[in-house]
Amino acid sequence: MPMPSSAASHASTSSGELAHTQAAGASPTATRQTQASAQPGQTKKVGLIGLVGIVISAMVGGGIFNLPQNMSADASAGGQIIAWVITGIGMWFIANTFRILSAARPDMKDGLYAYAYHGFGKYVGFLISYGYWLCNCFSLVAYGVLIMSTLDLFFPGKFTGGNNLASIIGGSLILWIMVLLALRGAKSGAFLNLIGTVCKIAPVLVFIVAMMTVFKFSQFVIGFWGVSQSGVPLHFEFGNVMKQVSSTMLVTLWLFLGIEGAVVISGEARSQKDVSKATTIGYLTVLIVYVLVSLLPLGVDGYRDIGAMQNPSMAVLMAQKVGQWGSDLVNVGIIISVLSAWLVWMIMLGQMPMYAARDGIFPESFAKQNKHGAPSTALIWTAIITQVIFVICLFVKGSAWNTLISITSVMAMPCYLLCCVFLWKIALKEPWPTTIRFSKRNGLITGVLGTVFALYLVYSAGLHYLMIACILYAIGLPLFIVSRREHAKGTKLLDLFTKWEKILVVIVLVAAVAGIVVTILYFVH
Repeated sequence: MPMPSSAASHASTSSGELAHTQAAGASPTATRQTQASAQPGQTKKVGLIGLVGIVISAMVGGGIFNLPQNMSADASAGGQIIAWVITGIGMWFIANTFRILSAARPDMKDGLYAYAYHGFGKYVGFLISYGYWLCNCFSLVAYGVLIMSTLDLFFPGKFTGGNNLASIIGGSLILWIMVLLALRGAKSGAFLNLIGTVCKIAPVLVFIVAMMTVFKFSQFVIGFWGVSQSGVPLHFEFGNVMKQVSSTMLVTLWLFLGIEGAVVISGEARSQKDVSKATTIGYLTVLIVYVLVSLLPLGVDGYRDIGAMQNPSMAVLMAQKVGQWGSDLVNVGIIISVLSAWLVWMIMLGQMPMYAARDGIFPESFAKQNKHGAPSTALIWTAIITQVIFVICLFVKGSAWNTLISITSVMAMPCYLLCCVFLWKIALKEPWPTTIRFSKRNGLITGVLGTVFALYLVYSAGLHYLMIACILYAIGLPLFIVSRREHAKGTKLLDLFTKWEKILVVIVLVAAVAGIVVTILYFVH
């Protein structure tokens, strides 16, 4: 959870506040405006520094340690630069969407889910809540794969790929330890989160400095637009370069998951203006760090060599260029920082199903809290689903890490897409607040361009992962039906949906059937 350097002096104060807030997501006493007014002063509000830390911490996770290999697997220096330009501009519109929405609709305290629910109805709200929840369960499994593959560097051959039997057992053990800690409530994550903050930023900063000291521009420009199979440098060719760019989109989206961090916990923010500022500062800081970590290694080794490295590639590069101590520093940092992030996300993942249950689109049992204030039912189900994914991961061929981050990214796309659509919907159809600094025109342009970028991400994902996402979204339909019947007892099945929701259900089911067919054909061939 690297904070801007100017915030370092606040570490002892803001990190504790940040750890509490990030772990809590939005505390039970502030989940709804009516509850907050009924129980004032029970939750400590988060200032700008804490919100910036949440945004950065939510985005900078285990993925940064694999970034050199992930980006170089299919893209040369030129392709990566163009990818970062497109990502930087596109993700800015996503980030700006959250900034404007936090100002225009400060009453919606639950972020992504609230925008979908209030903007497009119960079923769409369910899809976003369920999709965001499920994609982050995949993210937890990716954490497990990363930890175990990192341990494989200390115990060669024991945890190969991070998804062999020993890795699944190890990852599952960590998962259930995290559940026990999460069930004890938000405060149990504070100390680990503070340690994780230091262990996450230190290796990354050391890596950047180390790569700068050995960077050679002459190496950087070799095969700038790619190389042929025989090793001959290629000239610029639009189709080839854009293919490289598209191949990186799921990686870059994965890296920016969490950009909504300040919005998700906006109910805890001291000021909605701080939510907007924190999103901007966090986004720009993280973008700069990502670009440096991605491009600096290309001045040290060829992109083909980096793309073929074992992950975590940051550790491999450190071992090659500065010695084993550098690799050990990165590996220890990975393990500690990912463990801390795992606990924080485990606690946060219990929150959204709890909110959804209170709104009647998740089963009532998901709203249950234990004596520590933790959403116990939601946490247990989060753990069960994550455990199932761990077991399935055992049968994944090729890179389990790449598969998991791709599925996570595809599942997250509708969440971001709907937020952008919601922004230009309210800009067109609802009275625009005159007290905010964002104009209606700004909101409309941001929403439309954010939507275009989100659709481009959908296109870049590729048919295979899109079909898997369709199957996973369709699997959630029975959960929605059970939930609606609990909250609307005696209602007939078809009456649970509005007219256009029925059309959407049919589309989701047809896409899921097509997804099953495509997936079967994919594995057959």
